Amino acid sequence: MKNIRSVMNIREVAGSQVVQESLSAEKTVFAFGLEDYFYKKFVSKSDIGTKQRVNDSLLFGLVHGIANALSYFQTAASFYVGAVLMNSHTLDVLAVFRTFSAFNFGAQGLTRVAALTPDFKKAADRIASVFATLDRQTKLDVTEGDYPSEPLSGSIVFKNVYFRYPTRKNVRVLRKFNYTVKAGDSVALVGASGCGKSTILQLVQRLYDVSPHGPGSGIFMDGHDVRTLAPNWIRQQIGIVSQEPNLFDLSIRENIAYGDNSREVPMEEIIEAAKEANVHEFVQNLPEGYDTPVGARGSQLSGGQKQRIAIARALIRKPKLLLLDEATSALDNESERIVQAALDEAMAKGGRTSLVVAHRLTTVENCDVIVVLQEGQECEIGPPDGLMAAKGIYYQLHNVDAAVKSH
Repeated sequence: MKNIRSVMNIREVAGSQVVQESLSAEKTVFAFGLEDYFYKKFVSKSDIGTKQRVNDSLLFGLVHGIANALSYFQTAASFYVGAVLMNSHTLDVLAVFRTFSAFNFGAQGLTRVAALTPDFKKAADRIASVFATLDRQTKLDVTEGDYPSEPLSGSIVFKNVYFRYPTRKNVRVLRKFNYTVKAGDSVALVGASGCGKSTILQLVQRLYDVSPHGPGSGIFMDGHDVRTLAPNWIRQQIGIVSQEPNLFDLSIRENIAYGDNSREVPMEEIIEAAKEANVHEFVQNLPEGYDTPVGARGSQLSGGQKQRIAIARALIRKPKLLLLDEATSALDNESERIVQAALDEAMAKGGRTSLVVAHRLTTVENCDVIVVLQEGQECEIGPPDGLMAAKGIYYQLHNVDAAVKSH
């Protein structure tokens, strides 16, 4: 029975996910006429528990009926026994009434408990799933490791880096990747999809650890092996802007300030970060200014506006290392131009080191160095002009990108 209920809970969650998925993309569902598809998918995910729910309802009715029958039987029996005892002068009326009341209240309590028995079982299943989640142990404790006293300068060394994702151990994503990022440089990682560009950014944040491959291999920040550093410390040194900004359902001010949750960020710094991200003028023209709610996941803003707020959020902590992961790939040309101008300014300011991942190669032409990856390792390294002149892989990728953009 317990296993059946666990399956039912899983199916209920799966059914809820189908509903959430279809409602969050309702325009796409309508445009492609997918209403029947999602309805049938929901039914298929939920139908397995229907029979069990019917059985639970029958059990509930049976238990409730028996409990009520016992209550009525107890009442009738109490009247009968009380009458016999009073006729025999064993008990007086008051004693019989007290006994009858005690039995009656007890029976009512038992009836209510019996009626709630199915709910107790359901609650126990829910609590079990909550405790199972709470008991999960992370493989990477974000507080465990060294906290260097000196702030990060921005120097990063990749030495014989190998990596496979834990869920795809048969696929090698990075293979003997080597490169040294100098402090203050802006470095673009380019290449075909699946070559390991975004994986490098995840390893720098220590969302994963590199696969062990001999002594001396790994990723080093200012000479420290990142595997010895506390993930919390690493992430405090980094500002990141991704393809999907994921704003919270709060005000613009709060969304920017949350980029540095280690302190109470003054309004002056929020405005400074907004100016650096080219979003201050837009925010000022809003009726509520920086107190304007952005809506769930930034639904009240356009793509370019959301992205510039995300840039301000990344810059509020004044990071020495800025990670840009496809930051403009989801934008139209005009929004891309505005956001790219903000990113170029952010990369050039204050000796900040930047690692940029991009498919649109026109967005990395202002970077100091281009690193072209192929099958998980570097194959070309150099400034944009130099790689174009060499007419190698970067030259080919650039021409393909330009041809696609012109169409």
